[in-house]
Amino acid sequence: MNKIIGIILILVGGILVYQGVQRDDSIAGAAAEVGTDVANAVDGGGRVPKHYYYIIGGGVIAAVGIGALVRGGKKS
Repeated sequence: MNKIIGIILILVGGILVYQGVQRDDSIAGAAAEVGTDVANAVDGGGRVPKHYYYIIGGGVIAAVGIGALVRGGKKS
């Protein structure tokens, strides 16, 4: 069961990373970065474009999936 969950988590993480990279390379992603930079310059906030969350979240989910695969075969 853990192996199935691990594989699903790796796939979901990979999809999120892919979506984040695609958004980063698109015109909408560039516009989001410019808008974020302007907003941060105006009020000094620490905003981050959404596609960064997709990339980071996908990486974390994939890492958890790899951990589930590694630990999945061990019975204690």
